[in-house]
Amino acid sequence: MSSAPRLSAMPATEMQPWLRSSTQAAGLLALLTMLIAASGCGGSDSAESAISPPPMLQGVRTVSYGGVPVRVVIDQPPGPVADLLLVYHATVWFDDRIVAAAQHTLESFRRLLDHNDVVVVSVAYPQQDREIGEGLREAEAALLWAKHEAAGVLGITVNRIFLAGHSQGGYVVTRLNTLHATDGVIANAPGPLDLEFRCLLEERGNAPGSPECGLMVQRHGPASSNPQPYRERSLLSFTENFKADVLFVQGLDDSPIQMRSWPLFREAVQACTDCQESVFLEIAGAGHEALFFSAEARQAFNAFIQ
Repeated sequence: MSSAPRLSAMPATEMQPWLRSSTQAAGLLALLTMLIAASGCGGSDSAESAISPPPMLQGVRTVSYGGVPVRVVIDQPPGPVADLLLVYHATVWFDDRIVAAAQHTLESFRRLLDHNDVVVVSVAYPQQDREIGEGLREAEAALLWAKHEAAGVLGITVNRIFLAGHSQGGYVVTRLNTLHATDGVIANAPGPLDLEFRCLLEERGNAPGSPECGLMVQRHGPASSNPQPYRERSLLSFTENFKADVLFVQGLDDSPIQMRSWPLFREAVQACTDCQESVFLEIAGAGHEALFFSAEARQAFNAFIQ
């Protein structure tokens, strides 16, 4: 009886087409079998464990609290427990630009952090056609959302909540600190410190015109004849009843308008009798963005939130 042909002895070039196809299919089947065997029992579970965890919540979304909606930009690292850093952008007079400003602010504060296990939420609070401080309604809604609803939305346990802001964002977090307790507040070059002084300079032609002062003049008249609304919106009027420790950072080469009022603000806060601890870090040789360019300021920022 003749023996069966030995396929292995046949050169690949001489195989019949159906034979080559069968051999290739058999090879693929063997390779698949080996891969399944290597994955061990319960192959589907093992395969899932080798896949990276699903991405955390990222990007722009609208949140609300108490019926007040506000857009935020979220950067959530993986992990079941995290601190939350709520950050606020500087002056942006057109609402179609505030999401980009919020994204830039998020990235700036993310770069400051020495560790990556912090959820950063950047608040795109509106400013267009609003007086200084009128965006506080949305800014506060974002904070209350963070305190009461963020954990459920993000699927984590929120450990601590910090506020941070730059320029008018520093103004916002300072005012929020008079309203709600958090685990700490960082304000870089907060302002406007003295809106009356600033708008008087513009009124007299000693400073370029600004939308902030222009809107105030339109609604309340010039600062020279009706100073009270200007004073009420100045940060100099919010130097008491701080509910959390706060780190103020100020570059000493900031604008003359800022530096004229900075000592007055610092002295008023230091005289507060119903405030939590306030720390003032003044950076020589640094300007308005001292927090983001000074190694000393970055070190103080990270030490503050440890």
